[in-house]
Amino acid sequence: QVRLVESGGGLVQAGGSLRLPCAASGSISTIYSMAWYRQAPGKQRELVASITRCGSTNYADSVKGRFTISRDNAKNTVYLQMNSLKPEDTAVYYCNADIRNTLAVWRNYWGQGTQVSVSS
Repeated sequence: QVRLVESGGGLVQAGGSLRLPCAASGSISTIYSMAWYRQAPGKQRELVASITRCGSTNYADSVKGRFTISRDNAKNTVYLQMNSLKPEDTAVYYCNADIRNTLAVWRNYWGQGTQVSVSS
């Protein structure tokens, strides 16, 4: 029953910004780590940024200084603020989270993905 839903994707010009929210819903007890991944055509899925429940963050070298990950534990939501976007940021962005449900079962979940396209 637990679901992750991303939104906020779209087309933007190079140098522009987008903010992607991902909301978790369902029979949730605790959300531990949350993260954003992306997959460009012909490439492997890669980790963009991650954040622990206490707020510790980690970023891919390619997005450091441009992207910011944050979370609102009360709303079970993680955000990815993307600034100074480049054409190479074009990809499908996926939300990911480690979640313990109300039956005390821990699992990793994926969202359906949202397309981000950056034009030059």
